[in-house]
Amino acid sequence: MNVKSFLSPALAAVVAVAGSQTVLAMDDSQYSSWPAYDGSDLELLVDGTGTHFTLWSPKADAAEVLIYDSGRNTPAVDSLVMHRADGGTWRASVPEQLYGKFYTFRVTVGGKQLAETPGVWAKAVGTNGERAAIIDFARTNPAGWDLDRGPELKSITDAVIYEMHHRDFSMHPSSGIVHKGKFLALTEPQTRSVLGDKTGIDHLKELGITHVHILPSYDYNSVDESNLPSNQYNWGYDPFNYNAPEGSYSTDPANPATRVLEMKQMVKALHDAGIGVVMDVVYNHTANNDESNFSLTAPGYYYRHRADGSYSDASGCGNETASEREQMRNFIINSVKYWADEYHIDGFRFDLMAIHDMETMNKVAVELKKINPSIFVYGEGWTAGDSPLPAEQRALKENVGKMRGVAVFSDDIRDAVKGHYSNAADRGFATGKPGSEETVKIGIVASTKHPQVDYGKGNNSKFPYASAPTQIINYVSCHDDLTLTDKLAASMPEATEAQRQRAARLAQTIVFTSQGTPFMFAGEELFRDKKGVHNSYKSPDSVNAIDWTLKNKNAAQFDYYRELIALRRAHPAFRMTSTEDIARNIVFDKIQSPNVVSYSIRNHANGDEWREIKLVFNGSDAPFVAKVPKGEWTVIARNGEIKAAGLGTSKGGSVVVEPVSALILARK
Repeated sequence: MNVKSFLSPALAAVVAVAGSQTVLAMDDSQYSSWPAYDGSDLELLVDGTGTHFTLWSPKADAAEVLIYDSGRNTPAVDSLVMHRADGGTWRASVPEQLYGKFYTFRVTVGGKQLAETPGVWAKAVGTNGERAAIIDFARTNPAGWDLDRGPELKSITDAVIYEMHHRDFSMHPSSGIVHKGKFLALTEPQTRSVLGDKTGIDHLKELGITHVHILPSYDYNSVDESNLPSNQYNWGYDPFNYNAPEGSYSTDPANPATRVLEMKQMVKALHDAGIGVVMDVVYNHTANNDESNFSLTAPGYYYRHRADGSYSDASGCGNETASEREQMRNFIINSVKYWADEYHIDGFRFDLMAIHDMETMNKVAVELKKINPSIFVYGEGWTAGDSPLPAEQRALKENVGKMRGVAVFSDDIRDAVKGHYSNAADRGFATGKPGSEETVKIGIVASTKHPQVDYGKGNNSKFPYASAPTQIINYVSCHDDLTLTDKLAASMPEATEAQRQRAARLAQTIVFTSQGTPFMFAGEELFRDKKGVHNSYKSPDSVNAIDWTLKNKNAAQFDYYRELIALRRAHPAFRMTSTEDIARNIVFDKIQSPNVVSYSIRNHANGDEWREIKLVFNGSDAPFVAKVPKGEWTVIARNGEIKAAGLGTSKGGSVVVEPVSALILARK
């Protein structure tokens, strides 16, 4: 077929050749005519009748499957001609079960033979993901896998999410972990630091979090799996094979079954510890453009383009995918379903989620809930640049009210509490800068409509964009930008470390007692830093690895976090699920003092044993005298200390709230 025969006339002239690839610039009206296929047999099926290959490539002139004995650097041992089939697919079969073999596809488009590709649906791959592998997945299941289950949740607001990177968590020499930087690091029991403190999975249990959010674990592009001693590091936001685990996190990247087994072993170990697993997914862009697996099977289709034929780039990474097109939407939905089914993943965090359309995200949430009612979905409600997708269709933070079962990160509470993320020196509520009090209140009510919150005074959002607190993820820092420790060092250069730790405690107390779902960055409970590097995506372990001796040095900080998490998990008043409950049960006090927010949670909110909880946050450098109703109160937090079971008692009245601290009182 002549390539230009299926281009619109206006864009036919911009078909370009880039290296060995043909870039097809097409408008959406052309793509709508492409047939779609949603069968469960895409790419590979092995059954009693043999091995069956299916490739979606509607505009190909020809397609073939190349069979190999190994994962790289060897010639093909066979070639199978594929034949046109239904829904834009090509098919080929052999009567043998080709377990142990590897394969690639090769298509011809417009008379031009494209490079080999493992396809977009490769579920097992060899070294560096160059070739797909044929393995028996039933043999990759750990003992007891059929009974494996993650934690059950009534609501996402019951979760406490801990964001971590495989290498960060275990690589440091002080970790006491044998399988450093590997999936298996999270399977090792009773690991201890060089100073005797719990590390690894025991640390997570001790801290009390409910879910780990692990940075990308699919097969990504930037680490050479054939040369792991070179100690390369990357966050993994450069997708290559979306449906196969990353080889550098396995003990044997050349063995396709090993990475699958070891990732499942990690998931099961966390589940056995009562901890769920959230997978960070990056469907919004690919590591490569013309050389991506998408482009090598259906050139042009999976991406958005500008009018001149160049790739649009809302991701800031060179391209953006087109979730609104049926086959790309099918891919995203079926991919997350596959991870939930095959690997028992408990939640998904979508990178730059606003590049995707709302219809896709709504369908993702619906389909995942069918697999596991406790699964949850959240993502970044923004893009890194403009997109051809109309703003009213984007899965933006501002549109989250139109997405049932999907949550977004709150940049409102993040920037209000610690200062703006893009200005290292900028301070926030917890570090003494006035003017963010109303935005802190927006964070407390999870960006829902509340009669006492004036959104016109909000620093970021100007309207209550969440229809329920279940749509909001609260945080003050994550892998992106400065860690909280580094942010405080940059914005409070004159402060002592003890003073900065005190500010961190106040910041996290606001996050963990606010409505919505709390999210924290791994190692913050140890006051971990990254040496001031804000974008450490490829920085060495010397920057990224968590130094576990900090747990001993900053034991009081760790204890504060542990008690804060215990408080939240013990009291449903902090985990309301409806806007109506928040509006009825949260009452703000009228305070004129800068950097002070005071409020009560009343009425045994959400079935809590406590009739009333009084919270006062003082981010100023002066004491504040709070007016508390007289009565029998239990002191939960005061002057930089916290204990979920109580620090003592108070009769109420005029209660002093020390600078840069939280006061929490409760009464039955």
